Amino acid sequence: MTREIIAILRGLTPKDCIEITDALIENGITKIEVPLNSPDPFDSIARMVEHAGNAALIGAGTVLTTADVGRLAEIGAQMVVSPDANPDVIRETKARGLLSYPGVLTPTECFSALRAGADGLKIFPAFKLGTDGLKAIRAVLPSQTPIYAVGGVGPSDFADWRTAGAQGFGIGTSLYTPGLSATEVGKRAKAMSDAFDAAFG
Repeated sequence: MTREIIAILRGLTPKDCIEITDALIENGITKIEVPLNSPDPFDSIARMVEHAGNAALIGAGTVLTTADVGRLAEIGAQMVVSPDANPDVIRETKARGLLSYPGVLTPTECFSALRAGADGLKIFPAFKLGTDGLKAIRAVLPSQTPIYAVGGVGPSDFADWRTAGAQGFGIGTSLYTPGLSATEVGKRAKAMSDAFDAAFG
């Protein structure tokens, strides 16, 4: 099954990017973002795209400008994730043929992002909205809208967020922090995959 888990690899370096990518893919996580405030992120993303091929969806997080979107398109990235819902970034992302997952927290931001062409919504920070808040917003959104809960969400509450209307999750520090070995990242990815399967299977 395709697990709607986006691995957020903040702080990843080009030196470590391939073995970490392999560890994630081998353990069932095939959507991967490198935030642009990581060291040499475009280098890492380019290497990961070339290495993974069709085995994973590789993109960037913390994307704030249309110039960054253009650069990502040029190196073959497939996904743009942002902490905000900048309509210009969303439109440029879609014009370049990439998937757009902007960060939102309110109904106004959700609908503005969808009108600009977003493929899915990143509820961030999810722990501030809570599952009750997501249920309320989910009731007014188009039913087919993919929603990812990001920030303060972990495998122990995947099922609760699913019940509230989330289809997926963005997972950062509980999956990866700089300095972790590929072996440890693989173990964490396996645990995340198992928890997702239990909640959504």
